[in-house]
Amino acid sequence: MKYLVRDKIFAIGDDYWIEDERGRQAFLVDGKALRLRDTLELKDPQGRVLVTLRQKLLSLRDAMTLERDGESLATIRKKKLSLLRNHYRVTLADGTELDVSGRILDREFAIEYDGELLAHVSRKWFRMRETYAVNVIRDDADPSLLIAVAVCVIRMAEKEHEED
Repeated sequence: MKYLVRDKIFAIGDDYWIEDERGRQAFLVDGKALRLRDTLELKDPQGRVLVTLRQKLLSLRDAMTLERDGESLATIRKKKLSLLRNHYRVTLADGTELDVSGRILDREFAIEYDGELLAHVSRKWFRMRETYAVNVIRDDADPSLLIAVAVCVIRMAEKEHEED
């Protein structure tokens, strides 16, 4: 299942619908304004919060956390000692690790678990420049988690690029 995401919508205070490949509203992105740190909520069409994305404060290295129901779901960090510039590690609360690698700033990358492709992020499927898709490959994968991971690594890569 492909989900359509527009780049410029992920600003604090902005709200936006992510649509599925049939054009139906699948997730609402709620950019929480007036917070001390970068916070977004990914909600279902009924308004229930599925995943909260937060920039981690006081971290030695840039990190973002994902939460579900107030509990830690995952932490995302740039992978140390990687030959690839755009390589991130997602550590789930149960210790499972996902790898994210590819051309993050170009919106061409993969999210994998133990070498198996879970999702592919690409701009190729759309003519609009500021649009990309998160194609969830596995039927048993959590689309809200994979979309949240994609949003986080893009934000982190853009922040790092701005600092260079």
